Amino acid sequence: MEPFVLVLIVLGILLVIAIVLVVIVVGIYNNLVTLRNRFKNAFAQIDVQLKRRYDLIPNLVETAKGYMKHERETLEAVIAARNQAQQAAKAAAGDPSDASAIKGLMGAEAALGGAMGRLFAVMEAYPDLKANQNMMQLSEELTSTENRIAFARQSFNDSVMTYNTKREVFPSNIIAGMFNFNEAQLFEIEDKAQREAVKVSFT
Repeated sequence: MEPFVLVLIVLGILLVIAIVLVVIVVGIYNNLVTLRNRFKNAFAQIDVQLKRRYDLIPNLVETAKGYMKHERETLEAVIAARNQAQQAAKAAAGDPSDASAIKGLMGAEAALGGAMGRLFAVMEAYPDLKANQNMMQLSEELTSTENRIAFARQSFNDSVMTYNTKREVFPSNIIAGMFNFNEAQLFEIEDKAQREAVKVSFT
């Protein structure tokens, strides 16, 4: 066999190998992008429900004010925690792939859950407030929203788990490292007392 032909064969084989490698790299890269976009979209669903809850809380506090004149500190703590959580949610919504932003939101949400829990515990001492029609409607909407947040959070965590698994397995981990596909943070409530959605019943 002529050396020239042999060189052409070798070059042809190397070209095929290079094309196959490029196709594999592009396929893995596109898959990682798809999975990352999927969990970002899943977070957008959480964000919608969080905004709904943040809008409900001031109305609930305003309704409670008329009955709980001596509980100003409790009411102010709820609004402060709500504002902090709202800011943390805005930061997380800006980049759900930023693990520190998600951790910040988790902490703020745990604090808000604690403040809301204290508010509802205090409300038990005010039967007229519990019987207020507006309060009953707000509490029902809030409970419904908490349930939606829980479902959205589960969907987000499932998407994050799929993405993280993909970026950790070989050979995806090599591509993930080359193109800075960082690990995504699960959205979990760390305080066990806050793991259940706020339950309110004034009936």
